[in-house]
Amino acid sequence: MKNQWLTFLAFARYLTIRKVVNYAQLGLSFQLSRLLQKPILWGMPTTLSVEPTTSCNLRCPECPSGLRSFTRPTGMLQNDLYDQVIQQGKKHLTWLHLYFQGEPFLNPRFFEMVKTADQSKIFTSTSTNAHYLDEKNVQACLDSGLKQLIVSMDGLTQEVYEKYRVGGNLEKVEKGLKLLLQHRKERKMTYPRVVLQFLVTGQNEHELPDLKRWAEEMGVDELQLKTTQIYDYQNGSELIPSDLGYSRYLPNGDGTWRLKKKIQNKCWRMWQGAVSTWDGKIVPCCFDKDASHVMGGLDQMTLREIWRSVPYFQFRNQLLSDRTEIDICRNCTE
Repeated sequence: MKNQWLTFLAFARYLTIRKVVNYAQLGLSFQLSRLLQKPILWGMPTTLSVEPTTSCNLRCPECPSGLRSFTRPTGMLQNDLYDQVIQQGKKHLTWLHLYFQGEPFLNPRFFEMVKTADQSKIFTSTSTNAHYLDEKNVQACLDSGLKQLIVSMDGLTQEVYEKYRVGGNLEKVEKGLKLLLQHRKERKMTYPRVVLQFLVTGQNEHELPDLKRWAEEMGVDELQLKTTQIYDYQNGSELIPSDLGYSRYLPNGDGTWRLKKKIQNKCWRMWQGAVSTWDGKIVPCCFDKDASHVMGGLDQMTLREIWRSVPYFQFRNQLLSDRTEIDICRNCTE
């Protein structure tokens, strides 16, 4: 794998003294909050995930976009709302992840959004299923200033790949990935760094011995093996790998399953950053896929007002006292 330090260097180049101080304030207030068991908050979010769209071309079984099962409104992020987020956040944001649910490349303004953030000196990343890496989009991607591209690909053969990425075409993914890496090389560019993300399941774990070789031959910059979040894990699932080192869950011995890691009354994410849905609702983290814990809306409040709002304070207070009472935390391995 190529040097991961290049990603860090791109991130570091956009740091300012103000951003570093802000990060330190968040870290200190988080530790004091844990110590005193009450929420103390200094600083503004250093990371933000923004949802370009809820639309997706695939039907992955553990994803509300894929299942078409949202109870919240679905749609496309509009420029005026996005510009508002950038203007309000550019002085303290160090990392912008243009992804929450859906396939971001389906938003026709996606690369304009990347460019806007990059020009505001914010490190940008996104996650894609790579079905839209055609010639036009590859060139736009390279021109946009995107610093990290996560490609989700969970199988080395079409038969295995489509078990989770339902409706997907592995050949198309490989072709698009090769095209991007080829053009990046021809243009003598370093970014975006390409991260191949592989969700390890009971359906694909047998391919792991060949995966590293495949990734090296392809020329991706980093390979990430990730555990799979499963909604109804308590009764088991074929998605749980037999190698429990790649599982978030452990068997109880009676046919039921439990989380591998005990839920603790802490969560750095609640001090580090937030998530914005396509329509400007701020939710606490990426586990709140249906936006059931809305902290405020950017159509009525500023990001600063939401970050320091009463609902956010109450949410942080609850996770410090008893995090198991928060529904979205019960399947989290933070």
